[in-house]
Amino acid sequence: MLGAVLVAPFMLIAMLFSLLASGEEALKRMLSTKEERDRARAADDDIERRDEAITELGLDKTFDGDWNRAAGQFLLRWYSHSSHHQRFVFLTEGRIVLAAPPKRVSVRRDERMGVVAEIPAVEALLEDPLPAYDSNKLRIRFSDGSWLVLTTEEWRSDLHKYLMRHPQPGETKSAGD
Repeated sequence: MLGAVLVAPFMLIAMLFSLLASGEEALKRMLSTKEERDRARAADDDIERRDEAITELGLDKTFDGDWNRAAGQFLLRWYSHSSHHQRFVFLTEGRIVLAAPPKRVSVRRDERMGVVAEIPAVEALLEDPLPAYDSNKLRIRFSDGSWLVLTTEEWRSDLHKYLMRHPQPGETKSAGD
Protein backbone atom coordinates (compact mmCIF):
# COMPACT_ATOMS: atom_id res chain seq x y z
CA MET A 1 0.00 0.00 0.00
CA LEU A 2 2.79 2.37 0.88
CA GLY A 3 4.44 1.70 -2.50
CA ALA A 4 1.22 2.51 -4.35
CA VAL A 5 0.83 5.74 -2.41
CA LEU A 6 4.42 6.77 -3.14
CA VAL A 7 4.27 5.85 -6.86
CA ALA A 8 0.85 7.42 -7.60
CA PRO A 9 2.11 11.05 -7.80
CA PHE A 10 4.86 10.03 -10.23
CA MET A 11 2.33 8.21 -12.39
CA LEU A 12 0.16 11.33 -12.50
CA ILE A 13 3.14 13.46 -13.49
CA ALA A 14 4.08 10.97 -16.23
CA MET A 15 0.50 11.00 -17.53
CA LEU A 16 0.54 14.81 -17.55
CA PHE A 17 3.79 14.89 -19.54
CA SER A 18 2.36 12.37 -21.99
CA LEU A 19 -0.75 14.49 -22.46
CA LEU A 20 1.38 17.61 -22.97
CA ALA A 21 3.52 15.82 -25.58
CA SER A 22 0.40 14.70 -27.45
CA GLY A 23 -0.95 18.25 -27.36
CA GLU A 24 2.35 19.62 -28.63
CA GLU A 25 2.34 17.17 -31.57
CA ALA A 26 -1.26 18.11 -32.42
CA LEU A 27 -0.39 21.82 -32.25
CA LYS A 28 2.64 21.30 -34.50
CA ARG A 29 0.45 19.53 -37.06
CA MET A 30 -2.13 22.32 -36.98
CA LEU A 31 0.47 25.06 -37.40
CA SER A 32 2.62 23.33 -40.02
CA THR A 33 2.73 24.45 -43.62
CA LYS A 34 1.26 22.41 -46.46
CA GLU A 35 4.76 21.29 -47.54
CA GLU A 36 5.57 20.11 -44.00
CA ARG A 37 2.29 18.19 -43.82
CA ASP A 38 3.00 16.61 -47.22
CA ARG A 39 6.52 15.59 -46.09
CA ALA A 40 5.13 14.13 -42.86
CA ARG A 41 2.43 12.25 -44.78
CA ALA A 42 5.03 10.91 -47.25
CA ALA A 43 7.24 9.77 -44.34
CA ASP A 44 4.26 8.04 -42.72
CA ASP A 45 3.41 6.34 -46.03
CA ASP A 46 7.03 5.20 -46.39
CA ILE A 47 6.98 3.72 -42.88
CA GLU A 48 3.70 1.97 -43.66
CA ARG A 49 5.12 0.49 -46.91
CA ARG A 50 8.24 -0.66 -45.05
CA ASP A 51 6.13 -2.35 -42.37
CA GLU A 52 4.01 -4.04 -45.05
CA ALA A 53 7.18 -5.27 -46.80
CA ILE A 54 8.51 -6.63 -43.50
CA THR A 55 5.31 -8.61 -43.00
CA GLU A 56 5.15 -9.73 -46.63
CA LEU A 57 8.74 -11.03 -46.59
CA GLY A 58 8.23 -12.73 -43.21
CA LEU A 59 10.84 -10.56 -41.54
CA ASP A 60 8.59 -10.22 -38.51
CA LYS A 61 9.42 -13.88 -37.76
CA THR A 62 12.71 -15.27 -36.49
CA PHE A 63 13.18 -17.73 -39.34
CA ASP A 64 11.30 -19.47 -42.13
CA GLY A 65 9.65 -21.87 -39.66
CA ASP A 66 11.05 -25.21 -40.85
CA TRP A 67 13.13 -26.75 -38.07
CA ASN A 68 14.41 -29.48 -40.41
CA ARG A 69 16.10 -27.13 -42.87
CA ALA A 70 19.46 -25.39 -42.40
CA ALA A 71 18.13 -22.26 -40.65
CA GLY A 72 16.11 -24.25 -38.10
CA GLN A 73 18.99 -26.61 -37.36
CA PHE A 74 21.36 -23.66 -37.09
CA LEU A 75 19.06 -21.98 -34.56
CA LEU A 76 18.93 -25.12 -32.43
CA ARG A 77 22.74 -25.31 -32.34
CA TRP A 78 23.11 -21.55 -31.91
CA TYR A 79 20.92 -21.30 -28.80
CA SER A 80 22.68 -24.26 -27.19
CA HIS A 81 25.98 -22.32 -27.17
CA SER A 82 24.80 -19.32 -25.15
CA SER A 83 21.65 -18.37 -23.27
CA HIS A 84 22.32 -14.67 -23.77
CA HIS A 85 19.64 -13.08 -25.97
CA GLN A 86 22.01 -10.86 -27.94
CA ARG A 87 24.39 -12.03 -30.63
CA PHE A 88 27.04 -10.01 -32.35
CA VAL A 89 27.44 -10.57 -36.07
CA PHE A 90 30.46 -9.69 -38.15
CA LEU A 91 31.71 -10.63 -41.56
CA THR A 92 35.13 -12.02 -42.27
CA GLU A 93 36.65 -13.21 -45.53
CA GLY A 94 34.28 -15.94 -46.67
CA ARG A 95 32.41 -16.33 -43.36
CA ILE A 96 29.59 -14.95 -41.25
CA VAL A 97 30.69 -15.04 -37.62
CA LEU A 98 28.36 -14.85 -34.62
CA ALA A 99 29.61 -14.17 -31.10
CA ALA A 100 27.86 -14.12 -27.73
CA PRO A 101 28.71 -14.05 -24.03
CA PRO A 102 28.84 -17.53 -22.47
CA LYS A 103 25.83 -16.82 -20.23
CA ARG A 104 23.46 -14.03 -19.29
CA VAL A 105 25.78 -11.24 -18.21
CA SER A 106 25.39 -7.51 -18.04
CA VAL A 107 28.78 -6.40 -16.74
CA ARG A 108 31.70 -6.42 -19.22
CA ARG A 109 29.58 -8.29 -21.74
CA ASP A 110 31.81 -7.30 -24.66
CA GLU A 111 34.92 -8.61 -22.92
CA ARG A 112 33.38 -12.04 -22.43
CA MET A 113 32.36 -12.52 -26.05
CA GLY A 114 33.18 -15.78 -27.68
CA VAL A 115 32.54 -17.10 -31.17
CA VAL A 116 29.52 -19.39 -31.04
CA ALA A 117 29.09 -20.01 -34.77
CA GLU A 118 30.84 -19.54 -38.08
CA ILE A 119 28.95 -19.99 -41.32
CA PRO A 120 31.01 -20.44 -44.48
CA ALA A 121 29.97 -18.33 -47.47
CA VAL A 122 29.19 -21.47 -49.47
CA GLU A 123 26.48 -22.37 -46.93
CA ALA A 124 24.89 -18.94 -46.41
CA LEU A 125 25.06 -15.28 -47.24
CA LEU A 126 24.05 -12.13 -45.42
CA GLU A 127 21.59 -9.91 -47.26
CA ASP A 128 19.59 -6.78 -46.77
CA PRO A 129 16.07 -7.79 -47.83
CA LEU A 130 14.80 -4.18 -47.70
CA PRO A 131 17.51 -2.08 -49.38
CA ALA A 132 15.01 0.61 -50.38
CA TYR A 133 14.02 1.34 -46.76
CA ASP A 134 15.76 2.27 -43.55
CA SER A 135 15.27 -0.87 -41.50
CA ASN A 136 16.88 -2.81 -38.72
CA LYS A 137 16.38 -6.17 -40.46
CA LEU A 138 18.98 -8.36 -42.14
CA ARG A 139 18.63 -11.93 -43.32
CA ILE A 140 21.00 -14.88 -43.42
CA ARG A 141 19.91 -16.96 -46.42
CA PHE A 142 21.15 -20.53 -46.41
CA SER A 143 21.96 -22.49 -49.56
CA ASP A 144 18.81 -24.65 -49.16
CA GLY A 145 16.63 -21.51 -49.34
CA SER A 146 15.86 -21.33 -45.62
CA TRP A 147 16.55 -18.06 -43.86
CA LEU A 148 17.10 -16.46 -40.47
CA VAL A 149 16.28 -12.85 -39.58
CA LEU A 150 18.72 -10.66 -37.68
CA THR A 151 17.45 -7.51 -35.99
CA THR A 152 20.13 -4.88 -35.52
CA GLU A 153 20.20 -2.29 -32.78
CA GLU A 154 20.54 0.52 -35.31
CA TRP A 155 18.24 1.28 -38.24
CA ARG A 156 21.15 1.49 -40.66
CA SER A 157 23.85 -0.58 -39.00
CA ASP A 158 27.43 -0.96 -40.18
CA LEU A 159 26.41 -4.30 -41.71
CA HIS A 160 23.68 -2.57 -43.75
CA LYS A 161 26.20 -0.02 -44.97
CA TYR A 162 28.70 -2.72 -45.84
CA LEU A 163 26.09 -4.64 -47.83
CA MET A 164 25.13 -1.48 -49.70
CA ARG A 165 28.77 -1.02 -50.78
CA HIS A 166 29.61 -4.73 -51.30
CA PRO A 167 26.70 -6.85 -52.59
CA GLN A 168 27.14 -10.51 -51.72
CA PRO A 169 27.50 -13.08 -54.53
CA GLY A 170 24.10 -14.22 -55.76
CA GLU A 171 22.27 -11.52 -53.81
CA THR A 172 19.46 -9.71 -55.53
CA LYS A 173 18.91 -6.06 -54.72
CA SER A 174 15.15 -5.91 -55.22
CA ALA A 175 12.78 -5.19 -52.34
CA GLY A 176 10.51 -8.05 -53.45
CA ASP A 177 13.21 -10.74 -52.94
